[in-house]
Amino acid sequence: RNLIWSKDFVLSPTRMSTSGFSLFVGLLQLVGFLLPLRTYAIRKDIGFLEERICRTTIQGRYLISDDEGNVCNALSLDSRTRCCPLKGERFSCHGCNILSQCCSSYEFCVSCCLNPTRTLLEKVVKIKMAKPATAGTYRTVFDFCAGRCRHSSESVVHENAYHSKFHHCFSLTSNASGANLTQVETRLLGIDVIVGRQGDSCDDVCKSRGQLCVMNKLSLLNQCDVMQRYMTCKGSCLASAGADQPAEVADDAPRDLYPGACLYSRTQSMLSCDGSHQYTRRLCPCA
Repeated sequence: RNLIWSKDFVLSPTRMSTSGFSLFVGLLQLVGFLLPLRTYAIRKDIGFLEERICRTTIQGRYLISDDEGNVCNALSLDSRTRCCPLKGERFSCHGCNILSQCCSSYEFCVSCCLNPTRTLLEKVVKIKMAKPATAGTYRTVFDFCAGRCRHSSESVVHENAYHSKFHHCFSLTSNASGANLTQVETRLLGIDVIVGRQGDSCDDVCKSRGQLCVMNKLSLLNQCDVMQRYMTCKGSCLASAGADQPAEVADDAPRDLYPGACLYSRTQSMLSCDGSHQYTRRLCPCA
């Protein structure tokens, strides 16, 4: 049999090469359809970690506390991350009185306060930064600790002196009448609690000892358990209203004034150092 070859059917080396390459590409496409090519990339959940930037206190000349609860020398602070080196004790309470939650150092006060077992975020965010109703609340525990540990009116006497070296405090505000007695006693460190003579004001009582009445400590004495520690009270502690309180009613007082009873004021704003009554003996904070 004779085969007639046409020049159109003669496969040149070039055409054979092109056809083979096309076939190879087609096979790759088919394999790619059946088995999708694996894409290699950095997963979002295990990618490069964002570098931690710390917030720090700026009050001290030598020490700094970061928002992780670490305290370090200002010179050892990482210039890039603004964090203290990860060495030493975290949440250190060096120089602090844990009972009163007061410290002798601002930075260690912040560090101690940041311990989540001592300061809870859910409580902190409800506390106002100041007394006015328009005052905002703290956003984070660090904001609370850094602000709370600064000097407050409770840590000074006569507006220009500290009543104790533990004058950086981070305790949450609480109702004085329900405060623990031992904690109250600790907050009265440096204060002389004196039972005055009948009819004297606290200004008179403290002046007779060469001291002054500490106005901002009257609220700590204005509660039954504290008064009963310094006075007899004879089993009675009554809510009242008067500038001479906290006080104990003298035994020779008229019956309608409850002789022998202790009186605490329900209105804190009425407490004063110059208040007095002819039938009461005042309980006074002097320094």
